[in-house]
Amino acid sequence: MNHWNDRFSNENYMYGTEPNVFLAEMQKKLQLNGNALAIAEGEGRNAVFLAQQGMNVTTWDYAESGLQKTKKLAALKGVTVNTKLVDLNEAEWESNQWDEIVCVFGHFPTDLRKKTLQGVKGAVKPGGYYVTEVYSHCQIPYKSGGPKELDFLYRPEEFIETFSDWRIVHFFMGEVIRHEGELHNGLSHVIQFVGQKPEKQP
Repeated sequence: MNHWNDRFSNENYMYGTEPNVFLAEMQKKLQLNGNALAIAEGEGRNAVFLAQQGMNVTTWDYAESGLQKTKKLAALKGVTVNTKLVDLNEAEWESNQWDEIVCVFGHFPTDLRKKTLQGVKGAVKPGGYYVTEVYSHCQIPYKSGGPKELDFLYRPEEFIETFSDWRIVHFFMGEVIRHEGELHNGLSHVIQFVGQKPEKQP
């Protein structure tokens, strides 16, 4: 049993059942629609929220227990979310497949993080968006959640360099307050990024 499968195996939703505040704000601002992929989505709170907005949502996660809780929450909210057990180390990214890809506090070692960002870049459709809020490399002293290893935390240049040819809709690095279930609580240091893939040239 992997660490996340164990963590999500109890009845409580470790990060709550409400969507991430930043994601909810961006959905309202951008009116996200169509086919969305939520990666490292855990127990499904953000995927279920997007499904409630009328989107066709698929989640990828490495914890079967998290996917089961996603299905349970979706049923409780009266929506459907497609769930898929995916190890991002082995993920197959199809080109130009998703209208939006969302990643909320999905943290991986540096090499996998770079690979995943490149996968995201290719898999978003022209005109589509990547929306993410994650802990920055400054987070460790804050003790409000997130990985304790620097290798799992994001640096701003990873987004700026990877998506340098995209339209940057929103970029922020700094302090926010988050209260998300048992494990994200208090003043935090995050990176928020929203990028839009350029439309195909005529």
